Amino acid sequence: MVDVAASAGRWAEEPIRKNRTADATVTITRGGVPLANRPVTVAQKSHAFLFGSTGFQFLRSGTESGGLRLTNISADRTDEQAKLARLEEEWFTLFNFVTLPFYWGNFEPVRGKPDTQRLLAGAQWFHDRGIPIKGHPLLWHTVQPDWLLDLTTDQVYEEERKRILREVGGFKHLIHTWDAINEAVIMPVFDRKENGITRLCRAKGRIATIKLAFETAREADPSAFLLLNDFDMSTAFECLIEGVLAAGIKVDALGLQSHMHQGYWGEEKTLDVLERFSRYGLPIHFTESTIMSGHLMPPEYIDLNDYQVTDWPTTEVGEARQAEEIVRHYKTLLSHPAVKAMTYWDIADDGWLHAPSGLVRADYTPKPSFEAMASLIKGSWWLAPTEMVTDDAGRIRFNGWLGEYEVTADGASAGFGLREAGKAAEEVAIPR
Repeated sequence: MVDVAASAGRWAEEPIRKNRTADATVTITRGGVPLANRPVTVAQKSHAFLFGSTGFQFLRSGTESGGLRLTNISADRTDEQAKLARLEEEWFTLFNFVTLPFYWGNFEPVRGKPDTQRLLAGAQWFHDRGIPIKGHPLLWHTVQPDWLLDLTTDQVYEEERKRILREVGGFKHLIHTWDAINEAVIMPVFDRKENGITRLCRAKGRIATIKLAFETAREADPSAFLLLNDFDMSTAFECLIEGVLAAGIKVDALGLQSHMHQGYWGEEKTLDVLERFSRYGLPIHFTESTIMSGHLMPPEYIDLNDYQVTDWPTTEVGEARQAEEIVRHYKTLLSHPAVKAMTYWDIADDGWLHAPSGLVRADYTPKPSFEAMASLIKGSWWLAPTEMVTDDAGRIRFNGWLGEYEVTADGASAGFGLREAGKAAEEVAIPR
């Protein structure tokens, strides 16, 4: 069997090493004295790069009581519980960053009755497991509550503002990252379904609507990390970004969507997108990526949502293709220093648009793409527990992936981080 993770995208290995690792010199002390000529073990605990996915599968539906589907699993598991437990293990094997749904139409279908408790339970579950969380999205023209249609444009503005203050303020102890606004390029001209947000954006303009999202979110949580997220990779988005920055709106990162239902972009297109959008000097998050393991969506479809099929199977040939393309895609992204996060949308085939885009099948058995990514994220791009011996000055030297580490000596441990590519010098004090 061909090792896809090793063979695909080999051109990217050198820039990935350059941008994602550090040559570390770590001095290990105890009580201020270097531990010289001492055996120690170093182990990586986490990645600095955000390997993300959605966490929608772990939430109960809006019609069910409680917050999480996966809770209080006993030894006597039902088949559904066992299936979810397997998905949990798979999710945490690959991912260290989660996106949770705050689509307003689902979150508050009845005015004044938001779905806060269910999302709080889900956010707390991930937070307790050390996973940073992104809320998606605060302002978007799709999946809107119908009750907005009965309001004037000024009333919609006030309701949107109240909604952002409520969500960002109410979740700020758990969520610091938000897609502040989603797909603003098309927002004022969206004509597929009447909605209050398109009407608002058409009346106020894109820049003013974006300002509403960002400045209201910062009012609720000044430390929030806010993304300007879009699927439009044309010059229209570039022009919008330039207008936003010229207006003095503080954007923390650009979110770029890459749903590849009609075929893998390829390295050339992806690198072109990265070069065009990195020139603004902002971190880049690839926020929504999908690659098919079944047939591709016909090219005549422009809007992905128009392709409504319920029978879209994954295939053996498609899974082999997907594994290679996913490896190439991740390697291309990690080869570019501007990219700080990549969210796969999403882990399983039973999700968005019935598409066979998951890394695991609908029954949660892993595809070759899952195995290939695991061999990268927790293999080639990971420092397993490694025994070393300190020198006369208590130092060890190694090349490590950016992230958090733990060093153990004489049965005691302490942590340190590698946060910048290049050379790093750290001092670690082992407790007595």
